[in-house]
Amino acid sequence: MTTPSAPLTPEQQPAAPAKKGGALLKKVGGIVVAIIVAVAVKVGLPHLTGDAPVHAEAGECVTVTGPDNDPKVDTVDCSSGKPDLFKVVKVIDDTFDVNQCGEQLSALAQQLNSDKFVLCLEEVAAK
Repeated sequence: MTTPSAPLTPEQQPAAPAKKGGALLKKVGGIVVAIIVAVAVKVGLPHLTGDAPVHAEAGECVTVTGPDNDPKVDTVDCSSGKPDLFKVVKVIDDTFDVNQCGEQLSALAQQLNSDKFVLCLEEVAAK
């Protein structure tokens, strides 16, 4: 006759089998994280580098530099005296129609994410 063995201590217990759903959850989580990073880079990178269009408000001043087909617009202090300085007279949302500014004002169509707008600009005289 054999004697029964002593009960196993927690350190001696066999490891629990790994859950099969854990690997799938890690794969799905990895894909979700990759998508979030891709969207953040697509949407946020232009803002971080300063290449995003400026949605200035009426009364603010902006400088407009660069080529006509890809102008760079930056908000600045109206008293800065910088070249290519314009005051935003009005902003027309949800359009690219630069003719809505009239013939007296310069117009600049911009798009920021899904927002499209036109800045109606008046040149500020150099000081």
